[in-house]
Amino acid sequence: MPRPLRTAAAILALSCASNLAVAQDLSTFRVGMTAADIPLTTGNPDQGFEGFRFMGLMLYDSLVEWDLSSADKPSTLIPGLATEWSVDPDDKTKWTFKLRQGVKFHDGSEFTADAVVWNFDKVKDPDSPQYDPRQAGLAAARIPSIVAVNKIDDYTVQIVTDVPNAFVPFQVSYWMMSSPAQFEKVGDWEAFAQAPSGTGPWKFVSMQPRKQVTMARNPDYWDPDRVPASDQVQLIPTPEASSRTSALLSGQVDWIEAPSPDAIPQLEGAGMQIVTNSYPHNWAIAPSRAAGSPWNEIDVRKAANLCIDRQGIDQLLGGMSIPAEGHVTPDSPWFGQPTFKLGYEPDDARSLMEQHGYTQDAPLHVKIAVSTSGSGQMQPLPMFQYIQSTLNQCHFDVEAEVMEWNALLALARQSAEAPDSADKGINGIIVSRTLMDPYSAFTRLFDSHRVPPNGSNWGMVNDPEYDKLLKAAREEFDPAKQDKILSELHEKVVDNAEWIWVTHDVNPRALAPNLKGFVQAKNWFQDLTPVHLEE
Repeated sequence: MPRPLRTAAAILALSCASNLAVAQDLSTFRVGMTAADIPLTTGNPDQGFEGFRFMGLMLYDSLVEWDLSSADKPSTLIPGLATEWSVDPDDKTKWTFKLRQGVKFHDGSEFTADAVVWNFDKVKDPDSPQYDPRQAGLAAARIPSIVAVNKIDDYTVQIVTDVPNAFVPFQVSYWMMSSPAQFEKVGDWEAFAQAPSGTGPWKFVSMQPRKQVTMARNPDYWDPDRVPASDQVQLIPTPEASSRTSALLSGQVDWIEAPSPDAIPQLEGAGMQIVTNSYPHNWAIAPSRAAGSPWNEIDVRKAANLCIDRQGIDQLLGGMSIPAEGHVTPDSPWFGQPTFKLGYEPDDARSLMEQHGYTQDAPLHVKIAVSTSGSGQMQPLPMFQYIQSTLNQCHFDVEAEVMEWNALLALARQSAEAPDSADKGINGIIVSRTLMDPYSAFTRLFDSHRVPPNGSNWGMVNDPEYDKLLKAAREEFDPAKQDKILSELHEKVVDNAEWIWVTHDVNPRALAPNLKGFVQAKNWFQDLTPVHLEE
């Protein structure tokens, strides 16, 4: 295993950290993101869930939100712009959402049922003047079951689904509310992006593409407990891990996502806070199941799973991971009791491959797309190089298709047989996946009806048993019974070696010694409102 190299810049920054003072207003803290650019500002953000963390849920709100106040228990759904919701017991395709009164968009206009209907049309109705293809591509797949949003009165909406769907509250938590009045004022989404308006705890101040975005406290935020403790926050795209590390050590930023694992001892030695927590995350290879794919043979998928040195990956990441035992972690209520055990058994892997005619002299060529950095990706290129080296010892010939994070997401929104995949020969893709809710963890990835553009089933998985169990879970409104169905599904997914699972992240962050107030929730999303700098 190649040892990660410490950059000269990081070492120099460490040696100088105690002497270097960077002038800064303590009312502003600065974040070094892994993204290469500023996330989309219009409502539903791009740049994956890092975009949600640092743009979507800062400028905007959804009807239903996540409780991000605890580091000790899994996050649950809580009221957001809707104070309550319920499904019609006689027709479970109809939901009633009661809206919060007195909420204002940043431009001063009022949040009402009309705004909810308008925001539905912006991502679902191509004939509406506010329809935004870019947001539609980002949001529509998050609310796939919703076919209509009807105004009942000024503070009540009815959400209608195509079929009974118990996952609706989870789905609407990913749907951000933009200001109709601001859109009407500026005229189009391009202008809106330069002067965005939501209802969130932070307000947009300024932006320099690929360099910085500044937000200010919203003193009139509807939840007084979440009015930001700082006057401003600056978000700075810093895709290189070594550059993020150097920026923190030199005082250019106060917070970095995903520090270099080998730099963590340096950071701790400089007094930086290293914050981690388990959360619903999966870093794995999703193989193509399109016609002619080499991954269609279950023995090949099992061989790959048996040739992943997950403990070695954990060491590469400085212990900052949870080696995968399945699609979800063993403490999940959905884990069940799969019979196929993931492990590092290269002899068994080679034996399986040889049964299908693959040898060291005649290996199986596979081409896997991976990003350079991005939301939840940890250290994707070193991780890929590590698994590439082990798979190549098990009669695989692994080729990388390396691309920027947003480009990888765009690829993942197509099917495996689409030109961008098929023409390049890509038959595997690595995109970190959220497992926060049943739809995100299972439906969008394994339901045959969710092949792009209807979902994120990039690999074109098509198994009638999966579809049957997913339908049963979707129609089960009792959480305990739903968990049991999903655990049976997880058992089948693992036993079929549907993916090649590698690891779950622990979401490491490094914070300056005087940055206070942050609580790292067991969630992809985090709350920056309590964060502040102390003297």
